[in-house]
Amino acid sequence: MSSNKINTLVGEEHIKTLFSIFKNHDTELRLVGGSIRDVMMSRDASDIDSATTLEPNDVLKLLKKNNIEYDDFAIRYGSITAYPNNKKIQITSLREDINQLGRHTSVLFTKDWKKDAARRDFTFNALYLGEDCKLYDYYNGQEDLQAKVIKFIGEIEDRIKEDYLRIYRYFRFLGLFDLPLIDKKTQSIVEKYIHESLGVLTNDVIRQEVLKMFNMPFPLNCFYRSQVKFKWVEILKEHFIKTNYELGLKKCLNKIDNIIN
Repeated sequence: MSSNKINTLVGEEHIKTLFSIFKNHDTELRLVGGSIRDVMMSRDASDIDSATTLEPNDVLKLLKKNNIEYDDFAIRYGSITAYPNNKKIQITSLREDINQLGRHTSVLFTKDWKKDAARRDFTFNALYLGEDCKLYDYYNGQEDLQAKVIKFIGEIEDRIKEDYLRIYRYFRFLGLFDLPLIDKKTQSIVEKYIHESLGVLTNDVIRQEVLKMFNMPFPLNCFYRSQVKFKWVEILKEHFIKTNYELGLKKCLNKIDNIIN
């Protein structure tokens, strides 16, 4: 883990501002997810997400009291976007996702950090970082990150059925690593649900996730291994042709063919 980058991240003014506001209110805020994963890989953090034991309405009150601008369009899911020092940070109240079907879920707020971690997709996306730079790792995400392996939290099939977009996120995160360690059982289960995902997710949602793959550090690893394309690429191509989704073919799948060939 890069301690310098961790210290730099926690020391950024907008993050320090938010930590201070929550600390003065005698409640806890931690950074979570992608920014922690990135700095642990000695990369610059991009989007900053955080989690708190405060419920959403109390978060709003706290932001208003401290004159912090915010957007609350996702408040029913417990998420508020704050702009301390005019920089964006997402704040999400600790929660459990219940009665989840596809991308739709009911939310139950909690004070339990491990329950919040349990709802996340992969182990290395369930890392939390406190103001004191203490790392909270409930599912061995740091170990998996170092091993360059993608592990689902909980039962793989359950997590996929909760949100079929996790299929494409799985392949996207293969692009994090130069030589990802692919677990054959995990990949087999993921591939099993590709066809089913096409009946649940819209073409636009899938296309947007595929486009993110091109921005990964090692994008080729999202699409093929040992010179052989992953099954999802050809299955998705057939689906886009069948549904006359030209935007997906031109912007995504033809682009994949170009960088592979």
